[in-house]
Amino acid sequence: MSGAQGPPLPLAAGVEGGDAGGVASVPTPGPASPSLAPPASGRGATTDLAATLTALLRGAGHDAEVRAATPLSGGASSATFAVDAVRGGAPWPLIFQRREGAEGLPKVAQAALQRLAGAHGVPVAEVVAVAAPDDGLGDGFVMAHVEGESLAPKWLKGDAFAAARAALTGQCAAALAALHAVPLAAVADLPLPGGSAREQAERLYAHYRGFGVDEPVFDFAFVTLRDALPDAPATVVCHGDFRSGNVIVAPDDAAVPGLAAVLDWELAHLGDPHADLGWLCVNAWRFGQWRKPVGGFGEREALYAAYEAAGGRRVDRGLAHAFELFGTVKWGVSCLQLTDDHVSGRVRSVERAAIGRRVSEVAADLLHLLKYGTI
Repeated sequence: MSGAQGPPLPLAAGVEGGDAGGVASVPTPGPASPSLAPPASGRGATTDLAATLTALLRGAGHDAEVRAATPLSGGASSATFAVDAVRGGAPWPLIFQRREGAEGLPKVAQAALQRLAGAHGVPVAEVVAVAAPDDGLGDGFVMAHVEGESLAPKWLKGDAFAAARAALTGQCAAALAALHAVPLAAVADLPLPGGSAREQAERLYAHYRGFGVDEPVFDFAFVTLRDALPDAPATVVCHGDFRSGNVIVAPDDAAVPGLAAVLDWELAHLGDPHADLGWLCVNAWRFGQWRKPVGGFGEREALYAAYEAAGGRRVDRGLAHAFELFGTVKWGVSCLQLTDDHVSGRVRSVERAAIGRRVSEVAADLLHLLKYGTI
């Protein structure tokens, strides 16, 4: 699957705009759970949520009051709120996130993993309080607000992030090396899915076929992956969605420019360390900066070298490529899932329908990867 560098891509390489949207957890059969968002956008709904969050924070031992909770744009499986709180008479900005539907890890598990990752050196937002079933908040938790920019197109192109971009490859490599060093025994009580990479690909293929859609290059990619992916037990904790758009980046005038926090742990699983490295290099996460294969900001060899230098395992270049191919087809199946969510009526969402149209971009990426071995 290796070869010479091919010509510029006419489709996915030119993608602009905001985040590509949350990656759908697959498989996700059945109807989604009802939305837990406030029943109205008026003052009463916001006040009720603020009061409930205040009770949660105080129950966790924080002498704080929430004055407002403002909905932010959500991903495919979460609703996110900016929380305006006060503690000790001073502003205390927080973030409240809760699960929407049945996709991904429960938030209580995400919060536990986020805390564990932070304890092992991964930059994350501090978990402040976790909701219990009787708190009236659904499956959610509150975390600290981290200063910086999460919208990838802004920090990938803005002049205020030039030094941050230069530092990101090494910082992301170090974060992944730290995560992959977490002992599996430490997550034994968390409901992390696992299985060998080949088993995961087989499950993804069965899910893909369930849509009744024929994309020949998808089928060819799955056949290629049968021989390319290892059939070995999972060895590390994988983030599952480590990419541009799921990190907060501090600007150049910050005390430490670059990676400030790793977000969105709902797709964490047990797997192969190459899975996170390959996913970070998928073309969809470059947001138009396609000549920089690592998230739109770095080079693969620099990522691999920095990962190994930070204590990560030796990177097998062939496996890294195979997982980049796997990540690309996984994103394509996620696009199909999001479309199906909308057209089936399970989750009526213009955003999901629009993301589903990107299947053609994924097909172009797969053709390029299969022919030239790289993008």
